Amino acid sequence: MGGSCALFKYCVSRPTISIPPKEQVFSALLQTPLAQTKVVILGQDPYPNVGQAMGLSFSVPKNTPIPKSLVNIYRELSDDLGDESVRQGDLSAWAQQGVLLLNTVLTVPAHIRNGHANLIWEPLTDAIIELVAQQSQPVAFFLWGRPAQAKERLITGPNNLVLKAAHPSPLAAYRGFFGSRPFSKANAFLERHGEAGIQW
Repeated sequence: MGGSCALFKYCVSRPTISIPPKEQVFSALLQTPLAQTKVVILGQDPYPNVGQAMGLSFSVPKNTPIPKSLVNIYRELSDDLGDESVRQGDLSAWAQQGVLLLNTVLTVPAHIRNGHANLIWEPLTDAIIELVAQQSQPVAFFLWGRPAQAKERLITGPNNLVLKAAHPSPLAAYRGFFGSRPFSKANAFLERHGEAGIQW
């Protein structure tokens, strides 16, 4: 943890803008306590454009244009559950129900994708994934795309459901994300274990 704290200080003190703002870097953990986690949706790193990232994977602040990956997530949600509600890009309501929206890298320099990858965030987020997977409550993991699926090796707990699919980006969504129905599968899994499903 000490190394990750040092990286956090390094990243937010650089002359270039670090994203998300430092007060939002750990939003996923603050909004979804690990002991209350029911679903984990793994992202890679934050959106690199100023004003988009808010510390929750795939989420953007209200009244911000919805990124294409999230548009596709909502499309699959509609197809899966028949929910055609008009939605904002802020996924905080999911986080508050126990959906851990965790990026494997928690910061990025402005406009530079993967700019903080392979530094020191990954050991921290790997440990978080392992800790959540080992808890006694049932947890569903959404692993979208190859980088997320590489984390499957960390998910070894007795009460886990791993749902793998292509990434929801426009380049990959038609290769197995659409039609994967993760939302209904996760809720059915939770309900079989006596837990309330997520109000997606």
